[in-house]
Amino acid sequence: MNKLVINSYEEFEKYVGQELGTSEYLKVDQDRINLFADATLDHQWIHVDTERAKTESPFKSTIAHGYLTLSLLPYMWNEIIEVNNLKMMINYGIDKMKFGQAVLSGDSIRLKTKLQSLANLRGAAKAEIKFTIEIKDSNKKALEGVAIFIYYFNN
Repeated sequence: MNKLVINSYEEFEKYVGQELGTSEYLKVDQDRINLFADATLDHQWIHVDTERAKTESPFKSTIAHGYLTLSLLPYMWNEIIEVNNLKMMINYGIDKMKFGQAVLSGDSIRLKTKLQSLANLRGAAKAEIKFTIEIKDSNKKALEGVAIFIYYFNN
């Protein structure tokens, strides 16, 4: 997979309104779900009790935490783009984020992105990235929204 390489605000600006790319699929297995449950102290049975989920869950499987799915966005974003010549980058926020379909244990997900807008804020680049997290072999989205990153390019 070829990453999009950006070295300046001016290069980034050329992609406004365009698809930036799609990540590789990433498997969300039960080990990852359990580790996330431990990290967040959210051990609700729908996430961690595989036997109970088989009989009581409408999904007949455990499901990934919605915030686990969201937390994988930076990893998948870094598969799509390489932004060079930076002092730093910060996560600024997420707009219009909504969960769609549950991600079942064992599902694979990927990130699809589009540069919705780019603004110059006194030398910093505010990038609004329209994103969708897709589930392999499903036509329903796991998650979608607009991620906002601030890139501080070196002068």
